[in-house]
Amino acid sequence: METREKIIIIGGGFAGLQLAKTLNNKNKKVIVLDKVNHHMFQPLFYQVACGRIEPSNISFPFRKIFQQSRNTQFRLTDVKSIDHANNKVITDEAEFTYDKLIIATGCKTNFFGNKDLETKAFGMKNTQEAIGIRNHVLMTFEKLILEKSRSDNGNWNIVIVGSGPTGVELAGAFSEMKKEILPRDYPYMNFDQLEIILVSSTEKPLAVMSPEAQEKSEKYLKELGVKFLSGEVVTDYDGDKVYMKSGKEIPSNNVIWAAGVTGNVIDGFPTENLVRNRYIVDRFNKVKGYENIYAIGDISYMETPKYPQGHPQVANVAINQAKNLGKNFLRKSKNDWVEYEYKDQGSLATIGKHRAVVDLPFIKFQGFLAWYFWMFLHLMLILSVRNKLAIFFNWMWSYFNKDSSLRLIISPSQKNNTQQ
Repeated sequence: METREKIIIIGGGFAGLQLAKTLNNKNKKVIVLDKVNHHMFQPLFYQVACGRIEPSNISFPFRKIFQQSRNTQFRLTDVKSIDHANNKVITDEAEFTYDKLIIATGCKTNFFGNKDLETKAFGMKNTQEAIGIRNHVLMTFEKLILEKSRSDNGNWNIVIVGSGPTGVELAGAFSEMKKEILPRDYPYMNFDQLEIILVSSTEKPLAVMSPEAQEKSEKYLKELGVKFLSGEVVTDYDGDKVYMKSGKEIPSNNVIWAAGVTGNVIDGFPTENLVRNRYIVDRFNKVKGYENIYAIGDISYMETPKYPQGHPQVANVAINQAKNLGKNFLRKSKNDWVEYEYKDQGSLATIGKHRAVVDLPFIKFQGFLAWYFWMFLHLMLILSVRNKLAIFFNWMWSYFNKDSSLRLIISPSQKNNTQQ
């Protein structure tokens, strides 16, 4: 009887999960390793942070996903290093041997080596961080109403650093929260002095999108009352003030860092195999210098004639690299393998209700129609029917009532604590 090839996938994000699904119930033995037990739909983290949807609505347990699989297993573990010589993955709990290894560890927030920013500002690359933002922002108002503190020192400002899709979507959502929700929750507080501030190192928001999208998104942000600071570089944050290269300072206890990402690199690879903290791969996603190790998604760096500086770190690249690699693994001969070629399917972002921008290869549009297109596309990308329905219900409830009942402050508590 032929021995099945053993394939280990490290990481269950868009790339890792898509590869496992492509190989599901095929003549391969697949093991997915991840340090959390669920796949996370990252594009909607900002809605968790703003209390619009529940974390469970965009989180999908791996064991549920592969419940009916005949060849795919999941192991909850944190990978520490790779033993290339012996084809082993080393974790704290166990060692896993492989015939082929696929690294799909994605990215984490890049604080550019600033330890103060890393410890005092919030990133938003996983469920826990999104919940942490929600807790912290809501606790700010709970403390203020108890202490009856004056707000004129700006300590309740919400500062978002980075004007990519995550930054503008957060700014729009918090601005609507300030206008529609917080005054009803805290009727004796004056929210006129609360500022939502978006700090951008570029002159326009959404710098990677079309000029039309940039102009429109800036207009939408201003309509929502967001203070947009262009051409500013944040240099430090001490927990009370944000410091910028220009010398400007912003008082705030709520700083969200959306200004860049860096790869989750695993120990055991020489530096010459990396470019900007991403593994150098060929057109088949094979890591430079190795015959049976591959990298896909945000962690991979592939130069092509169309993308001489590597592909953008977006979900579409991750998903399609995984599909291409999975299909190659299933082909009878390596001579039949197909090189990966990225087909840009466009980009989009939403900036509050009825405000969105969409850049497609064949058309660009903004406004009401773009907002509905954004909602439809994200809803279709959610994995399960139950979760699609839950998110649709929450969106419709918020649409008609301009409210949400998901503003729960959930934080670890000590044993024997009881509700009063």
